[in-house]
Amino acid sequence: MTSHTRIQDVLVITVHADPGIGGRSALFAQMGGLIEGHLPGCVVVVLDEPAATEAAVGVLLRAHRLCSRLGLVMSVATHSAPARRLLDEANADTSGIRLIIHARADIAIATATALTTAA
Repeated sequence: MTSHTRIQDVLVITVHADPGIGGRSALFAQMGGLIEGHLPGCVVVVLDEPAATEAAVGVLLRAHRLCSRLGLVMSVATHSAPARRLLDEANADTSGIRLIIHARADIAIATATALTTAA
């Protein structure tokens, strides 16, 4: 369902498939384990087109709360305009570190890398 890589101090997690209602807990456990295991400077989550669903967006919002508690900046990159809209609407109500939303993964990774380099 996911793959990951680390670029400098940025953890990049790619979600390849829709977790569906039943797979949300497993996806969050996988993402949470990666985030807590690596403790990077920033996290970038890339939603592939098949994964850009409401179920995945819900998991990303839970992962964002985890990152906020850990003091980590989290970005999401997806080509899906509806998924970006859902994330943006949910992000308006969050407290703590704001979720950064991008349409392109390369821009999200470059921005996160610059943030960790500057810190």
